[in-house]
Amino acid sequence: MITPTEPDAETTRVDVVLPCLDEAGALPWVLGRVPTGWRAIVVDNGSTDGSPEIAADHGATVVHEPRRGFGAACHTGLLASDADIVCFCDCDASLDPGTLPTLVRLVLDGTADLALGRRRPDGRGAWPLRARLGNLALTRMLRRRAGVRLGDLGPMRAARRRALLDLDLTDRRSGYPLQMVVRAADAGWRVVERDVTYRPRTGKSKVTGTWLGTFQAVRDMSEVLRGEPSPTRPAGESGTEPRPPEGA
Repeated sequence: MITPTEPDAETTRVDVVLPCLDEAGALPWVLGRVPTGWRAIVVDNGSTDGSPEIAADHGATVVHEPRRGFGAACHTGLLASDADIVCFCDCDASLDPGTLPTLVRLVLDGTADLALGRRRPDGRGAWPLRARLGNLALTRMLRRRAGVRLGDLGPMRAARRRALLDLDLTDRRSGYPLQMVVRAADAGWRVVERDVTYRPRTGKSKVTGTWLGTFQAVRDMSEVLRGEPSPTRPAGESGTEPRPPEGA
């Protein structure tokens, strides 16, 4: 558990990290949905479609990460931030940055140390079966390893920047989000989920768009679970809140 030390919601600085690889079609909408007063940090991961220029034209801070990998882009964005709270969100218009204040409030009021968006698909093809099956397998492995009961390992999340840096995250591929949750749970963080709408993405997915991409992501995350040492934790203890019933 992290002791709240940040200022209130009116004065708290928030950055939104948006890992980006060829998202020219989605960027205008995504950046237009970032809450007023928050800074968007678009981390370009080698785009060839003009994404960095589009992001800059729409007011985002653009940083470049030449090493390919979701985790590499996310962590570069975290290092580029100097805000009190850092949020992460996909840059493909499948998730609405306008819903991030719900997660940030959970962190500010002490309900959560790590707030996650639990995806609820809206629209045909929003969450392919292969991706949902992979997610289910990973959440079950996570529960066995860390005692964390989650319904999703989605990319939308919010936490305090200094605390995230203290987790010393090392994965630079698809395992980055999972490693964040494992290390947060090991550190005794309160990990809380809230439902967020998940829409069909703009453009082709680099990860879950194919069975191979999904398999590689699951493999990366499985390796994270195998590589993280298990802490000593009393039986049944977890850093998460009880999961509410479906539809609650």
